[in-house]
Amino acid sequence: MFGMGFTEILIIAVIAILFIGPDKLPSTMIDIAKFFRSAKNAIGNVKDTLEEEMNVSDIKKEALAYKAQLEDAQSELSKVTDIKGHVSAQLNSMTDPLLDDDQDDIASINTAPKEVQEVTFKKKKKEEEIKDV
Repeated sequence: MFGMGFTEILIIAVIAILFIGPDKLPSTMIDIAKFFRSAKNAIGNVKDTLEEEMNVSDIKKEALAYKAQLEDAQSELSKVTDIKGHVSAQLNSMTDPLLDDDQDDIASINTAPKEVQEVTFKKKKKEEEIKDV
C-alpha cells in the first residue's frame, strides 16, 4: 500500500498511538478511512469526467467528419441537379452560329421599308356595291 512495507506501517501505527492516544485512535482511524474513501471517490469522478470529455471530443470529431461528407455530397448533388443549366449553356454555344444567321435574316426584315397604311374613318363599300359599279 502506497509503496510502504509492513515495518513502515507498523512504525507509523506506533507513532500514532503515542501522539493520539489509545482512547481517540479508533475514531481517528475511522476519520482517516472516510477521508481516503472520499478522496478515492473524487479521483474516480474526475477520471470519469475526463473519459466523458475524451468521448465528447471523439464524438465531435466524428460529427465534423460526417458534416464534411454531407457537404461533399451536397456539392455533388448540386452539380447533378444543375445539368439543365449546363445542357442549356452547351446548346446555346452550339446554336450561336445558327442564331447569327437567323439574326442576319431578322436584321434584314427589320431594315426593309415598311408600307405606310392610310387610316380613314370612311365606311368601306360592300362587295356588292363594288361589283355593281
